[in-house]
Amino acid sequence: MTRQLDEQIVGRFPVGKRLRVLDVGMGRGVQALRLARAGHQVTGLERDTTMIAAAREALAGQPEGIRERMRIIEGDGRDTGVHFLPGSFDVVLCHGVLMYVEEPDPLLAGLARMLAPGGLLSLLVRNGDALAMRPGLHGDWAGALAAFDTTAYLPRSRTDSNGGTPTRLGLDVRADRLATLTARLAGIGAPLHAWYGVRVFTDTAADGAAPPDDPETLLAVEERAGRTDPYRGVAAMLHLCGVRG
Repeated sequence: MTRQLDEQIVGRFPVGKRLRVLDVGMGRGVQALRLARAGHQVTGLERDTTMIAAAREALAGQPEGIRERMRIIEGDGRDTGVHFLPGSFDVVLCHGVLMYVEEPDPLLAGLARMLAPGGLLSLLVRNGDALAMRPGLHGDWAGALAAFDTTAYLPRSRTDSNGGTPTRLGLDVRADRLATLTARLAGIGAPLHAWYGVRVFTDTAADGAAPPDDPETLLAVEERAGRTDPYRGVAAMLHLCGVRG
């Protein structure tokens, strides 16, 4: 997804331009910190105090110039209008957040308002058109059948280190269908410009699987599949890039 995002940024903005970036739901700040290192002015918005602490710790270990280019604000992504003026950012990221929001329209509209004309909106969402893939490929036929008619996603489970009963990871989340999001982006004035698949093959890996011997080749395969039909359409996640008109 990082490669996909960089492709969109390079193709849209002049080389060397210092962009104003807002990362909504930044988590531990991995993407925000990467963009600050690249020379951009980055604001991270996050409401989880544990994540904020981790992001601030990571930022504290950076050189002064990078620390000056990044600020972290505690707040909810649905309240961007409280913190920022409309049109304040060239790039707005919202990765892995929409799936936790029951009603996404107000959030999306708020994100679009933050964009300057020609600005880039980057969304990473759970693919509602491919929810049957993982249970189907693992022989969970009842789960696969049920997944065709829902956009509710049940996070995978894991077995603890002692081999005990599998436990669920995280919360129940919601998935989004490409056609629905395409219409929503058009409705908020940031129509879809490009979209990619993320985790086309690797989402089906068994829990606890050993790291690949050749991660660069794995990334190359995923990157190619993420931009190629029909593979991208069955990816676990979708990366959608809208542009503010």
